[in-house]
Amino acid sequence: MFIQTEATPNPATLKFLPGKVVMETGTAEFRDAGSASASPLAARIFAIPGVTGVFFGYDFVTVSKDGPEWHHLKPAILGTIMEHFMSGAPVMGTASTSAQTDTDEEFFDAGDETIVATIKELLETRVRPAVAQDGGDITFRGFKDGKVFLNMKGSCAGCPSSTATLKHGVQNLLRHFVPEVQEVEAV
Repeated sequence: MFIQTEATPNPATLKFLPGKVVMETGTAEFRDAGSASASPLAARIFAIPGVTGVFFGYDFVTVSKDGPEWHHLKPAILGTIMEHFMSGAPVMGTASTSAQTDTDEEFFDAGDETIVATIKELLETRVRPAVAQDGGDITFRGFKDGKVFLNMKGSCAGCPSSTATLKHGVQNLLRHFVPEVQEVEAV
């Protein structure tokens, strides 16, 4: 098994591509070892000192770190991912569907359903594929008074360039296609 790695715009995050499907549908984010109990793979990665976050996409695993340099952490993470996939163990535990989906309710006024549908369509077709290339994800949270609220995950969470991505990329795109959008904000 050969696992590729890719740098992300976030220097504290690295993207691992195991050459296999990681999450058949949706994504899963683990921000601490406690939440990682929902996933055997995430729990194993969190056992490596210095790991602060794990994110699963369709065909990648994004790992965030705090202290050590990548050249110290990368071999241990590669070995852990390889061992996990070679063992045939599931990525997610059987009773852990809550980690795969956001538990926060979406919020918007009933009269804004058409606007929200357009925003979601643009996010799904134009923004999320690009963000996944960088090892992250952006999901819709809400729309109120011209402001779109988005949840940033994986390498996007805490990325130094995430503000630029939101303000210059996503905000400009949404404003262009949806005149009712005035601003985009991360939650």
